[in-house]
Amino acid sequence: MTIDQLHAESVEVLKMLISIPSLSRDEKAAADRVEAFLVKMGHPPQRRKNNCWVVAPGYQVGRPTILLNSHIDTVKASDHWESDPLTPVLEGDKLTGLGSNDAGGPLVALLAAFRYLAARAQSYNLIFAATAEEEVSGVNNVGSILPELGPIDLAIVGEPTRMQMAVAEKGLLVIDGVVHGKSGHAARNEGVNAIMEALPVLSFFRDYQFPKVSPFLGEVKMTVTGINAGTQHNVVPDRCTFMVDVRVNECYSNEAVFNILKALVPCELSARSFRLNSSSISQDHAIVQRGKSIGLEVFGSPTTSDQAVMPFETLKIGPGDSARSHTANEYILLSEIRQGISTYIQLLDGLEWLK
Repeated sequence: MTIDQLHAESVEVLKMLISIPSLSRDEKAAADRVEAFLVKMGHPPQRRKNNCWVVAPGYQVGRPTILLNSHIDTVKASDHWESDPLTPVLEGDKLTGLGSNDAGGPLVALLAAFRYLAARAQSYNLIFAATAEEEVSGVNNVGSILPELGPIDLAIVGEPTRMQMAVAEKGLLVIDGVVHGKSGHAARNEGVNAIMEALPVLSFFRDYQFPKVSPFLGEVKMTVTGINAGTQHNVVPDRCTFMVDVRVNECYSNEAVFNILKALVPCELSARSFRLNSSSISQDHAIVQRGKSIGLEVFGSPTTSDQAVMPFETLKIGPGDSARSHTANEYILLSEIRQGISTYIQLLDGLEWLK
């Protein structure tokens, strides 16, 4: 198929996906449609829960393997849509609908590129996977099927990046803290107010700077995003809890950041998970070099994606714009999808590198 044919088909597939509710953890209907489409195009898919994948013909053990991956789940539509979010609206070059930009456009563009590349001899194995629970970093996301895919050497993660190369991505660490005091009557000079005891701790999270700064991702960023204390006006609170959103650069693992904080902060801290680490790819990797040769820019992404659960080199790139994600009247341009298909093919067709 030509790129024009692949583009036209991709638009129709995207319209179909927009029309199917696919909230995180409830993607079965969309996964069923993707699976049926893979069967129709002649590549027998495999399925685990709401994850579907297909392996290009000619798989050879020992060759490098590239994974093309994007997600089928969406966030819940806000109340400010001007049209039905599940009804695709095409106006000229603009296709509006829930999940059109994040990540329907990248998904269908990757699928089109897979079809093009799978029909030509390559020096690597190729797998396409449409996966679930990305928006909630769920346990049934792409990470749950990696053992079944075999060794992966490189993944192209389809997210809206304006078709520029995100060569690094911040990790996410959520920390819960507890500061203890001692209860007492607010009318008397008694007790230890846990809120007041928490003030220097909260100031620490506002002011502390980790010494290692990334050239692409900048500093580790910490934001106190919740606090709770007190039960009634006349009782000195003996407990103050808070939570911190930590965006970790590739200079640290999540666990390393947590251990540093635990040694510095005089209160109880607990991490919800260490799963969502930062990721990066070498500037010398063949695919980054090829991208630069065709005029693509490199940048660091502050948002978290399925890259966080992939223990191998990854490149995040896709049509659309991250600024439109999770917004009312989300849209993607048909021209962006076409550019995505073409650029994915330029990046991958005939790519060679040493493992």
